[in-house]
Amino acid sequence: MKAQAPSILSSDLVITGSISSEGEVQLDGEVRGDVRAGTLTIGEEASVHGEVVADSVIVRGRIEGSIRARQVQLASTARIDGDIVHATLAIESGAYFDGHCRRDSDPLSDKSSSTKAAAQPAAQSAPKPQDSSTPPSAPPAPKSASAASGSSSGSVFGDSKPKAGAGSDPFKAS
Repeated sequence: MKAQAPSILSSDLVITGSISSEGEVQLDGEVRGDVRAGTLTIGEEASVHGEVVADSVIVRGRIEGSIRARQVQLASTARIDGDIVHATLAIESGAYFDGHCRRDSDPLSDKSSSTKAAAQPAAQSAPKPQDSSTPPSAPPAPKSASAASGSSSGSVFGDSKPKAGAGSDPFKAS
């Protein structure tokens, strides 16, 4: 495969619509739409208002939207308002980034995988159904009024050993 010259979109160019290239793109103008490229360089005066998807992205300008790329580099002049999904991420001091970033071994895969990944934590936090062969556990016994009032009548946890300083809270700092 022949090495191809990069596509250069100059600073006086404004594009409304999406751009797609499998090669290298250098953007110095403005794009109001999504940008897909093999390698993308966004110049200091450039801006993108949409999603950026590429193998490698170097941002020196502004992006208002998400970035999905294997390699993401944010230069000190970069301004990102959106989320970043990446395999590797480098941020220079002075770069502005407002959003969430998430590492993914394959950030270029379908959005369905990112939706699936977002649904997993919710599913993991859902209560698990109990096995019908195991009886449900009883709730912890409430503290008796006599134990709370300082009597040494017994332990809440079934411990029959006398407590040091009966009636005092062992976890409370004195």
